[in-house]
Order: sequence, then structure tokens, then C-alpha cells
Amino acid sequence: MENNALTTETKYANIDNKQIAYRKIGNGTPIILANRFRGTLDTWDPLFLDLLAKNNTVVTFDYSGIGYSEGELPIDLHEVASEVTKMADYLNFDKYFVGGWSYGGLIAQYATFLYPKRVLGTIVIGSNPMGKNDAPLSPLFLEKALQPTYTAEDIITLFFEPTSEKSSAAGIASLQRIAQRYDESKVPVKPETLQRYFAVTPQLTEDKDNFREGYKTLQTPVLAISGDNDISFAVENWFPLLKKAPTLQHIIFHAAGHAPHYQYPELTTTYINSFIKNTLD
Repeated sequence: MENNALTTETKYANIDNKQIAYRKIGNGTPIILANRFRGTLDTWDPLFLDLLAKNNTVVTFDYSGIGYSEGELPIDLHEVASEVTKMADYLNFDKYFVGGWSYGGLIAQYATFLYPKRVLGTIVIGSNPMGKNDAPLSPLFLEKALQPTYTAEDIITLFFEPTSEKSSAAGIASLQRIAQRYDESKVPVKPETLQRYFAVTPQLTEDKDNFREGYKTLQTPVLAISGDNDISFAVENWFPLLKKAPTLQHIIFHAAGHAPHYQYPELTTTYINSFIKNTLD
């Protein structure tokens, strides 16, 4: 690997007359990763990215108006998902895997349904399916997630399992790795920007595209990875869909929260690599 998550250059793709920031590491099967609420290029755990890049070309990017990118975050999920495909076009990826964490998991699913001829497979981490889900966002998530900055305690509460010493320790280790390349000034804090993330909620719950029903006939393999104590996207929201979605696999990590791939980067990337290999075989 010529570079890694901590050293690779931030580059810019001219997409729709905007400079969209991205980073690319590794060689092999292309994977484009869509980020969480308030996530930037800097908030990915570098160990998770480096492990994934051992066998794949891993691309992270900032949505329009977020982090290092120009523009404004769209309030239509179709438009946000199109940024994945436009990034693929810019990088000359005809077909690719798409992955997403949290809000990005929603974007990954939209990209899958909207561009089925392009997406080889989908990895959804710490997220939920579209449509009506019975378990809502925890009030604790909303209390913590909207704060201007996060303390270490906030990170543990939001992304890990604070009642587990193992999970909390993994959270601190992940936070220390991320801190090696982290520009806090790039994290969105303006209320009007944060509201643009939440503006898509009606589109998700109404699911006028009928994507939830579309899982019944979806041909694209999907791997969902959840922690059993996810306070933003509850793991049990997947359960009603599992028997109805032939290409969907679901992995649940015990005593883990919203960021199972940060708590278990080695194990998560092993599952993802196996999923990719089986999809391509």
C-alpha cells in the first residue's frame, strides 16, 4: 500500500461545479464509503480504513457542504446518493461496492436501489432500513449528538456501549487513532446545516420509492452490521425485514454500540472482505 489513512492526500473532484473532497487508499475492489451524521474525512477510524484497504481500493468523501467539500448538503436523499455514483464516475469505477455508516448507511441503500447496475454489493453499518421502523432514535442520542463538540464520554455514549469496560476501552483507543488526523474546524456545527440531515426524515419514513418492499426482489447482496446497543439505529429494526430479503445478511456484535467497526475493526473488515469475495466469486 503506497499510503494509508493518516498520510494519504486529500484530493478534490469537480462534481456539479463543486469541489468535493475525497481520499483514496489501497488497491483492489473499489469501495466507496458514505459517512455518518456530522462525519468528515477525518472522523473515520484510520485502522478500520487501513485494514479494509489491504484488499480493496477504499474511497471516503465529504458530502456537499460538509467537511472539506463545497456546496450545501442536499435535503433529498436521491441527490446525496447520486454523489456516490458521481464520485465513482470521476474515479472511473464502472462497478463498485458501496458502504455506509449511520446516515451513510441510508445513503448506501439509496445508491443500491437507484443504481443497481453499478453497485456490486452493499455494506450497511450502524443503520436501519428505509420505511417505518418501530424503535425510534433514543432521546440520549439527540441529547448528545447535537452538541457543538463531543467529549470522550460523549463519544463512548454515542458510539459504544458505556456499561461495558471492553467497549469503552475500545472507544478510547479508536478516539486516539482518529485524533492523529483530525481537524475539528471541519465538523459541521451550524444548526441550519445539522437540520439538513434531519430534513430527510419524512422521505425515509414515507418511503415513497418503496425501497423497503424492494428488498424482497433486490438482486444486490447486502451485509448489515449492527451493535446490540445502538442508541440511534436500533438493531431490532432489521428483524421484520430479514425473512423477506433474500440477499440480506445481518451480523450483530454483542456489547457494542453505534460504531461496531471501530470497536472491532479487525473482525468487521474480515466479515466485509469475506462478503466481497463471496459476492464476486
